[in-house]
Amino acid sequence: VQLQASGGGSVQAGGSLRLSCAASERTFGTYAVGWFRQAPGKEREFVAGISKSGRKLAYTESVKGRFSISGHNDRIAAYLQMNSLQSEDTAVYYCALSSVSRWDSVSSRTSDYAYWGRGTQVTVSS
Repeated sequence: VQLQASGGGSVQAGGSLRLSCAASERTFGTYAVGWFRQAPGKEREFVAGISKSGRKLAYTESVKGRFSISGHNDRIAAYLQMNSLQSEDTAVYYCALSSVSRWDSVSSRTSDYAYWGRGTQVTVSS
């Protein structure tokens, strides 16, 4: 499976971006989709995810109420709508697929995701 994340860019604090994760095959029912990010000098961290069923959504605490994930739309594995962006959100964002996740669950562990796309840079200036 090939993934391609896009939609990154440079915005001022308080702005919005929408990231897209295109997949080479349909993901509904087969893969959970996760968005991760990695800032310079930091470990890659889970940001948001959607289950195989599409019914379970999960977010890391710092983005709750600001970010929204949706997914399993034809060849778009997931979107990540990011509002009220803060400088702390600056990172390279990656989308990934997990086949080991349960039907209605989302894993936050990078080791559960076997397929990764190239990242897209998000830079938020204050």
